[in-house]
Amino acid sequence: MAKVCIIGAGSSGIAACQVLRARGIEFDCFEKGSGIGGNWRYGNDNGMSSAYRSLFINTSRAMMEYATYPMPDEYPDYPHHTQIARYFEDYVDHFGFRDRIRFNTEVARVEPSGDGWDVTLADGETHRYDAVMVANGHHWDPKYPEPPFPGQDGFTGDQLHSHWYREPDERFVDRNVLVLGIGNSATDIAVETSRVSRMTYLAMRRGAYVLPKFIGGVPLDQLSPSWANRLPFTLTRGLLMREVNRVQGPMESYGLPKPDHKLGEAHPTVSADLLTRIGHGRVTVRPNIANIDGGQVNFTDGTGEPIDTIVWCTGYRINFPFLDEAVMGSAGNHVPLYRRVVHPERPGLYFIGLVQPLGAIMPIAERQSEWVADLFEGKAALPEPARMEREVERVEAAMRKRYIASTRHTIQVDFHPYMRLLARERKRARGERRALPASGRRVAAPVG
Repeated sequence: MAKVCIIGAGSSGIAACQVLRARGIEFDCFEKGSGIGGNWRYGNDNGMSSAYRSLFINTSRAMMEYATYPMPDEYPDYPHHTQIARYFEDYVDHFGFRDRIRFNTEVARVEPSGDGWDVTLADGETHRYDAVMVANGHHWDPKYPEPPFPGQDGFTGDQLHSHWYREPDERFVDRNVLVLGIGNSATDIAVETSRVSRMTYLAMRRGAYVLPKFIGGVPLDQLSPSWANRLPFTLTRGLLMREVNRVQGPMESYGLPKPDHKLGEAHPTVSADLLTRIGHGRVTVRPNIANIDGGQVNFTDGTGEPIDTIVWCTGYRINFPFLDEAVMGSAGNHVPLYRRVVHPERPGLYFIGLVQPLGAIMPIAERQSEWVADLFEGKAALPEPARMEREVERVEAAMRKRYIASTRHTIQVDFHPYMRLLARERKRARGERRALPASGRRVAAPVG
């Protein structure tokens, strides 16, 4: 039986811990910070949390909860980050594996060694494992505009990445604020700063569909009946678009640019307040930045505004600082993994929660971990490396065809189809009952 290293005790890492604990698979979990929760632990002392004080989830409670541990009935449809953090604490204590997590312990290096992996901690201590499950998250290494806008380095006001935004403090009060981006963090920050700023400007490279959290009193991601979740999104997209237009109309009616893509060809933006704040005249929409001249920001439509504070909502780099580039690179956020989990050429190296779903990561991480545990126990099997690589190429080609070109979409998945795909993988070659070596090395199985 494998001995496994789990890196990170955020929402994905604790899902891996729970699964391995339930299966009786030996593991150690290393967490850089002093507590669990990862991105959902506000002010996390591991420096990796992007949570701001007012943050609420934008997928519903029913979509986000672990299958093995539902959220409390008294939680609202869209809980606050403090409730999510408490839920994670309760989850760990309910399943009783807190003592298996080593807190304040940073993993400095992970290297293949024979049939296993050497894991070196920041204090120099090294341990040998048969497999490593990487769950270090992908919303912690801020990415700024690349290349920088002309004059960006000479901006004379305050600037920060959304990763470091916490609340509308003195940097925003009675100031002209520019928020660049149209993702979920950008819209939340634009709305919140608009309540204290002189004016908040929301600039973007392209338009997006801003979706409401509720339609007809029902959370957006709970609208479809269960049978509809088995249909391709291309078939259900028209129905959702019709409901969104019925509730709030086209984006152009609010002064937002018309999206240059169909719904579902970019990660959706969910906001209950942005359109109202635009309608109140407290958020002013602008196109992309053309250049920055001291404290003046000029836009591609020829307009310009004096700006005191810029918030760059420009995404994150996928980063594995403990892995050599030769082992696993991530340039351009490109991570070629079979089923978003398995490194085809590195037996025993698995990635948990490294997805950007149209849905929630937590139940996905749970099912990914179940699949990996099946591989450890020989209850499932993997194709040969060459077949996995061909499948990775096929999926990446389909992604490029569906989504607009952006580093944001390199790990995108549709929640329900992806969950079904993992379920099929768990059934792979079960009848053969060929146990995998502890390293997690694969055996041949047909792609299906």
